[in-house]
Amino acid sequence: MNEEQEWRAQHYALLASMLATPPEQSLLDNIAAVEVTEPESIMGQAWQRLCQAASKAKTGQVREEFHALFIGLTQGEIVPYGSFYQTGFLHEEPLARLRQDLSQLGLERQQDKKEPEDHIAGEFDVMRLILTAQGTPVVDAATFFRRHILPWAEAFFSDLAAAGSADFYRELAKFGVSFIKLETQLLK
Repeated sequence: MNEEQEWRAQHYALLASMLATPPEQSLLDNIAAVEVTEPESIMGQAWQRLCQAASKAKTGQVREEFHALFIGLTQGEIVPYGSFYQTGFLHEEPLARLRQDLSQLGLERQQDKKEPEDHIAGEFDVMRLILTAQGTPVVDAATFFRRHILPWAEAFFSDLAAAGSADFYRELAKFGVSFIKLETQLLK
């Protein structure tokens, strides 16, 4: 794996982790301590804003924010599923296409997980796996990105940035938009 792939895989891993569960204080502290080496670049600026937000964030507040955004009493403000963003409904054709590609990659749904596979965190974790795979995966990163992430991820992050309950996650969303734009330029 080259340095660029490793950098991209780390970004996918970070976003997947923070969109799957609220971060622990140790992760927030680690993000706050990141030294941005290219502050003038788009991602450098996004990193600076994320670091600043992480330095102010407290675990309990971020946990409450996560709950309001993604869980809620019956549903959170944001629905983080590809099928929903692409069709307006859950468990639709985009999920079926994703399952086909996951099957080709040798990945299957974990029995203890209740989330459909098209959760944004799951799709980002698959990109991390593809980028860190030894050899050439059956479904390459560009194909997976174009089929499963490009059609909806930027809209998801834009909605997350505008959500009323978003504070820390507003900066994470802006970070996500910047990253997706870079990935789009690279993989389109």
